[in-house]
Amino acid sequence: MFMRGKERLYIGKAASLRDRAKSYFGDDILKTRGLHIANMVSLASTVKFFPTDSTLEALLFENKLIKKYRPCYNTKEKDDKSYNYVVITKELYPRVLVVRGKDLSDRLPTTNYKLQAVLGPFPQETLLREAMKIIRKIFPYRDTCKPCKITFTQDDGGRISVKCKPCFNRQLGLCPGVCDGKITSKEYKKIISHIKLFFRGRKSSLLKNLNRDMKSHSKELEFEKANQIKKTIFALRHIKDILLIKDTPNKELTDNVFRIEAYDVSHMGGHARVGVMTVIEDGAVNKNEYRTFKLAKNIIDDTLGLEEMLTRRLKHKEWRLPDLIVVDGGTAQKNTAEKILSENGFSIACVAVVKDERHRPREILGDREAVDNRRREILLSNSEAHRFAVAYHRKTFRGTLKASKNKDDR
Repeated sequence: MFMRGKERLYIGKAASLRDRAKSYFGDDILKTRGLHIANMVSLASTVKFFPTDSTLEALLFENKLIKKYRPCYNTKEKDDKSYNYVVITKELYPRVLVVRGKDLSDRLPTTNYKLQAVLGPFPQETLLREAMKIIRKIFPYRDTCKPCKITFTQDDGGRISVKCKPCFNRQLGLCPGVCDGKITSKEYKKIISHIKLFFRGRKSSLLKNLNRDMKSHSKELEFEKANQIKKTIFALRHIKDILLIKDTPNKELTDNVFRIEAYDVSHMGGHARVGVMTVIEDGAVNKNEYRTFKLAKNIIDDTLGLEEMLTRRLKHKEWRLPDLIVVDGGTAQKNTAEKILSENGFSIACVAVVKDERHRPREILGDREAVDNRRREILLSNSEAHRFAVAYHRKTFRGTLKASKNKDDR
């Protein structure tokens, strides 16, 4: 659905166009969707829609249009750093990978792969992961697999045979045979071309190319290859993406999602001090929004750690602001959070969860209305922050010990 007035306002997908339009043009829109959405609808003069054959194609088409037009009310899809992209590496047998926007450059920092194509961004990581599963069943591709290990065996007669165990994805039919040499680079290049066409919303061109290749193989009496392409064409025309329909959130443009951010610091005797942010939205955890912070070595107590975390977090203008902040500790932590918020010009309610000697919640300090109405969510967010902080600290601490040991060995 494409909504515009004097400028392009909003682009979004919908499994049911009737239900989506009804949610925007009801008499109670101010109450159900908030002032932000009511303003958008008041500015709209036209609404266009473009039907697609599946929710998967709607997802890809939506992201293509948002990237092209950047509508002013698609605020969360504008972020180029926090969301995910599908990248195709520049190799003889290219890899298809999902990476975060912050890791994008002309080559991937962790692997040093050069890139030939960048597709996205995709703000909803869960939907993208499900989409990639569907696409990979239609167009098997290489991700991180390597050439298989070759083993030599000798039978009783002295004959030597060579065996190659393919990767796990090859055994599942998700890799076309790059690892065990069952596909040529020319054939694999065609698969990559098909994937790029599909992601760019050019399904008709893709089907045309596949039909042409199928006929060509038939003329060459390569019936097995022709039949495989026939199955691919059928799969494209009958995409089963019920999971995408079930998982597609209908809250992408609403002011009524109550967001809680919880913060916690973890360390061991002052070493490997780290911090985390967890997110609860409408009473449910949203792990896609969790963030980690490695704190400066000169941070000597938890209040300074909290101060550094919040200062760094508030610099991210692309992250949606919370309705409530939860900190672990007492009055000192609560006052620190309120001071940082005030210094940065934000008026956000803040509460602190005080623990007993067994680290169980004893009381909640701060905004009484929030405490009375959101007690369960506050405790959930605090518990998640503690769990996530401990897990992240252990991982960081192990890495520190390993690095230290390697240094000593030298």
